[in-house]
Amino acid sequence: MTAQGAALPGPDGRLRCPWGLSAYDYVPYHDEEWGRAVRGDDELFERLCLEAFQSGLSWITILRRREGFRTAFAGFKIASVAEFTGADEERLLADPGIIRNRAKIQATLANARVLAQWAPGELDGLIWSYAPDPATRPAPRTLADVPAVTEESTALAKTLKKRGLRFIGPTTAYALMQACGLVNDHLADCSARAACAAR
Repeated sequence: MTAQGAALPGPDGRLRCPWGLSAYDYVPYHDEEWGRAVRGDDELFERLCLEAFQSGLSWITILRRREGFRTAFAGFKIASVAEFTGADEERLLADPGIIRNRAKIQATLANARVLAQWAPGELDGLIWSYAPDPATRPAPRTLADVPAVTEESTALAKTLKKRGLRFIGPTTAYALMQACGLVNDHLADCSARAACAAR
């Protein structure tokens, strides 16, 4: 008998986190991206933006529009998005390829303008400075063992807000940490866990 929320076998027989089998699109994302280390200012800016857009929605909604987001937001290049104008904001609000939420769009543009003033590598260094020691985190056995918020994500969100970034709270910060490999929340029996163990 499988414990509730424990790793489940997929069609190929490999054990995966249950959410990784909940939609077809999730399988490659779970296997090849989620939990793997993401480095670079623009790369982390993209993840910050997408996690903010995900707030109140399911991640699959964002994942299925990710290419639309990348096209609409100039590949999430901080320097490019920082130069977006009011006309760009209106263009984004009319773009069916993204989530057309004015507050989230405005926050993305405002955050890019803040980050454009930072030194190269500063966003990367700040975010990764909140990665906990993997030795202090036992592998979760079931989804019930995976937190939604941690001390580190709360502190990271607080620092980012203090530095002028918007639409980032402890839960969003922790989702970022999970997705970008600062923590490894693949379940203990998940076949993808080992690939995310080293960072």
